[in-house]
Amino acid sequence: MTLSLEQAKSILAKHCTEAHLLSHALAVSSAMGAMAGHFGQPEEYWRAIGYLHDVDYQNYPEEHCQHVAELLEPEGIAEEDIRAIVSHAWGQCSDVEPLSDLEKSLFTVDELTGIVMACALMRPTGISDLEVKSVMKKFKDKRFAAKCDRDVIQQGCGLLGMELAQVMELTIAGMRTAMDELGLGPKEA
Repeated sequence: MTLSLEQAKSILAKHCTEAHLLSHALAVSSAMGAMAGHFGQPEEYWRAIGYLHDVDYQNYPEEHCQHVAELLEPEGIAEEDIRAIVSHAWGQCSDVEPLSDLEKSLFTVDELTGIVMACALMRPTGISDLEVKSVMKKFKDKRFAAKCDRDVIQQGCGLLGMELAQVMELTIAGMRTAMDELGLGPKEA
């Protein structure tokens, strides 16, 4: 059975209650939907994987990705889905290399959504008219959203064989579809 977004939300709700983690899950899920569209893949499935990618983070921040299987196997989640989720932290707290377009996309947009989110939050118009060049400018400033690992993002773009600007554009477009839920819509004057 293919993982649905509704199922992913239900599972994550059992393991995650922190607002910032739920917001990040939605941001990554939205970006993954746009990446799926780019690759001609099932958007809801990719969004579901993106939504669940930090399923063990709240309860095991120091052992991130080491508890994914024990949380998801009882839910009937397929081994390949668990592998995809664990691969997003390759080189940080996982030795599972992202191989498929889905895995490479998740690896890349996980960090990139943080930079896009930070850019959008600074603007009165939010993400509604955020352009790649604005994000690119902030991307080059290592102090801006300093916790977002630019090397991982660049490495991910390399794995995907895509330009950073193209991945940024897809990430922005994906996150724009959830801008109100993410609190990234235009601010009232």
